[in-house]
Amino acid sequence: MVELDRRQRVTLIWAGLAVVLSGFQGSILILALPAIAKEFHANTPAVSSLGSILAVGTLGAVPLAMLADRFGRRRLIAVGVGGFSLVNFASAFVPSLADLAFLRLFAVCFEVLVVGVATALIVEEAPQRSRGQAVSALALLSGFGTGITVIAYPIVAPHWRWLFLVSGVGVLAAPLIWWLLPEGRTWHSVHFTGSALRLLMEPPWRRRVFILAATFALLAVLLEPAGLLYTLYASVVLSWSPAEISILIVVSGAVGAASYLAGGYLTDRYGRRLPAIVLTVATGAATSLSFATGTVGFFTGNVLWSGFASAATPVFGAWSGELFPTRARATAEAALGLAGAVGSIAGLQAVGLLSATTGLGGAIELGGVAAIAGALLLFLLPETKQQPLPE
Repeated sequence: MVELDRRQRVTLIWAGLAVVLSGFQGSILILALPAIAKEFHANTPAVSSLGSILAVGTLGAVPLAMLADRFGRRRLIAVGVGGFSLVNFASAFVPSLADLAFLRLFAVCFEVLVVGVATALIVEEAPQRSRGQAVSALALLSGFGTGITVIAYPIVAPHWRWLFLVSGVGVLAAPLIWWLLPEGRTWHSVHFTGSALRLLMEPPWRRRVFILAATFALLAVLLEPAGLLYTLYASVVLSWSPAEISILIVVSGAVGAASYLAGGYLTDRYGRRLPAIVLTVATGAATSLSFATGTVGFFTGNVLWSGFASAATPVFGAWSGELFPTRARATAEAALGLAGAVGSIAGLQAVGLLSATTGLGGAIELGGVAAIAGALLLFLLPETKQQPLPE
């Protein structure tokens, strides 16, 4: 286990609350997507377009993350929590799918900001030998937030608007985070000069940004359509009920929770690069399996997909934090999220176009080729295990 001092524990508690709220609110759309699509009479291309619009929201997280590098982590995390909570609360009253997409565009911007800045903060403040385990704890808290949605939605289904109404509680939590989350000591110790984005375009950071961005984009070609549309696939193609979908998510979530902790231990013991490559290849294979077979394969593939992807989360969280300087770490996290958004849009649009001829499952499955290609690019990045954070 990670040994933390009092300041580090308080940091984890309040940054953890931020990602719990992000996980809860960010998963509402995915869990309720079959009901939302039915209410607004949306077909697969329309839902894919919705996902593409949401991915564009990541663009707004980049300038906000630059502010986090310039003015501190605490304030931007609090602003992000207040922002996505207010927008998600308003989403409960939308009259159309277009209005929902418009509001969620802003929610995604703030959700990406909070997760990226919170990850940067935890990497900076965690003990050097236990960064992977610290990031795994943060990822576990995010999964806990998703678990709230998983448990709550079958109870209220198909009334998805009720969960968006509950999102308003985050507006009350945001001031507490502002007041009680300590500002990072690592950030305070660094002297900032110039633009964070300009710094990332200097060697050696530029090469690292481009390689990791390409990896994230290629992974998103598969994982974004799979992650957004798997409940729709289960409901429409496999004829599963909301309760059956939630059972799958509970089982996958339990495996994922254990895998978060396993991934943190694994990366602190064996490094970043090799575990990242192996887990990414395994994630791509398991995700493709989910949509290439029937009910049994879908269930098995989802559980494996959850396990491998969850184990990879702390690996990538620690690695990406160690690859970039403190003066631009939050900006780098947002830039990688933006690259993932580009891949997401490409993957979702491809699924929307191909689903008419290959079926929804077949269209998603084809993205596995891109994911494997992205994993191989990771060989080009250096190992950073237990190295001092670059300033």
